[in-house]
Amino acid sequence: MRVIAIEEHLLPKDVASAIGMDPASLRGTADALDDLGEGRLRVMDAAGIDVQVLSALAHEVQELDPVRSVAVARDLNDRIAAAVAAHPDRFRAFATLPMADPRAADDELRRAVAELGFVGAMIHGQTHGVFLDDPTVAPVLRTAEDLGVPLYLHPAAPPPAVRRAYFSGLDPAVAATLATSAWGWHAECGLHVLRMVVSGVFERLPRLQIIVGHMGEMLPFSLARADERLTPLTPELSMTVAETFHQHVHVTTCGYTTDPPLLCGLMVVGADRILFSVDHPFSDSSQATGFLRGAPLSPGDKEKIAHTNAERLLGLVAQPAPSKPPATVSDRP
Repeated sequence: MRVIAIEEHLLPKDVASAIGMDPASLRGTADALDDLGEGRLRVMDAAGIDVQVLSALAHEVQELDPVRSVAVARDLNDRIAAAVAAHPDRFRAFATLPMADPRAADDELRRAVAELGFVGAMIHGQTHGVFLDDPTVAPVLRTAEDLGVPLYLHPAAPPPAVRRAYFSGLDPAVAATLATSAWGWHAECGLHVLRMVVSGVFERLPRLQIIVGHMGEMLPFSLARADERLTPLTPELSMTVAETFHQHVHVTTCGYTTDPPLLCGLMVVGADRILFSVDHPFSDSSQATGFLRGAPLSPGDKEKIAHTNAERLLGLVAQPAPSKPPATVSDRP
């Protein structure tokens, strides 16, 4: 079974240092994030992953001042493109966008797709407090729709006011994890999607597709409740909240390797809109593929999640299988 993993991160060490990232936030993954060569390929081979769709850890890049954000984003995209060119059968990529400057982000998305061959872009939450339903970023979303590529909406650290209100008074390590990977990331990203729905983003851009990770960022579990409460308040929209979600949102397995979230996702989202991912190097690739292979899924649904949904959504073409050599006398029955 071909396996495509679509939320697989990188960050060159010199970039992390230049933008002032706290090494503790990388949780001992700096070497793996920096590796775009043999070490990464060995991890993929051991786990049985055929293709990684690469993406930079880029919220800090989005939060830079606009001029610097543009320069760093372009540099990252050029480096990622070089890695893809070196291993075109193993890597594809999502672009990093300098969302602090929406006009430049629009230009960079066009360049990344048209010139570098990227399959979409990854945006890390809000930028300086601006969410994707804000009119200032509408050109970026429109360009993604025009180009026919999805936007992967990745969680981001909460704004300072939210961090103070919800996570102060705790042990620093506990607060940092609760604010991000243990809970806060997922709640904020799910909220971000609902903001896009109720503000009419998808009414204005009916072909726009977005991806969210972590088995849907809590949305599959809560979609019926959100639909019940929000749809009556948005009579100007042509579709319900749930209908909009089902037509515009895809989810990935990123970081989730237990049956209950997967089964919830299957029941709410459906196998046609779930894609496999690991969250390399923050999650274990072999554990993720082992879970996928042993998951309580029909063979057809397993193939969809493992690769065919990604091939369709991202325009990926499966590499042809090696031709079988002619049988020798000893091979024949």
